[in-house]
Amino acid sequence: MIELPKLILASASPRRSEILSSVGWEFTKHAADIDETERPGELPAPYVERLAREKAEAVAASYPDSIVLGADTTVVIDEQIIAKPVDLDDARRMLRLLAGRWHEVLTGVAVVRSETTISSVESTRVKFAEMSDAEVNFLAMRGDPLDKAGAYAVQAQAALFIEGIEGDYWNVVGLPVKLVFDLVMKRPGF
Repeated sequence: MIELPKLILASASPRRSEILSSVGWEFTKHAADIDETERPGELPAPYVERLAREKAEAVAASYPDSIVLGADTTVVIDEQIIAKPVDLDDARRMLRLLAGRWHEVLTGVAVVRSETTISSVESTRVKFAEMSDAEVNFLAMRGDPLDKAGAYAVQAQAALFIEGIEGDYWNVVGLPVKLVFDLVMKRPGF
């Protein structure tokens, strides 16, 4: 029998909370307040890993004896980071860009324990079906896109238009929980 140690989740994401709860992981939420601006020339994978580390380390300063988990997710297509849309028109633009194509979902995950940080990045490929303007509008209006990287939630209305997923489904939802498990449980004493 294993025992999952309690975590401090350095995130306000309801999806990350739902994923941890669904696997029975006890945690407390403490959202990190960091600058998420991309640095000039920063590539997508190092970008999400840096943000995950910065979130975890910012929150860990308040919880020196705890295990703190930070994460950041983005969508990448044509080597371009597709973050959260600024409004519904931006969401429609993103969905049109993704329609009929494969893209990558990257999540940086960082764990801080005893002032030491370890981190990694999970990558999952997702393919959207071709979508008509009416379908794009439906997803923008009904899919609650404004707080989601790439303007969609795979576990909600976007599921109607997903043709394929290669890799970790939970990564696309917002937290690759197997990677979290590996970092927390299989790297003792880091």
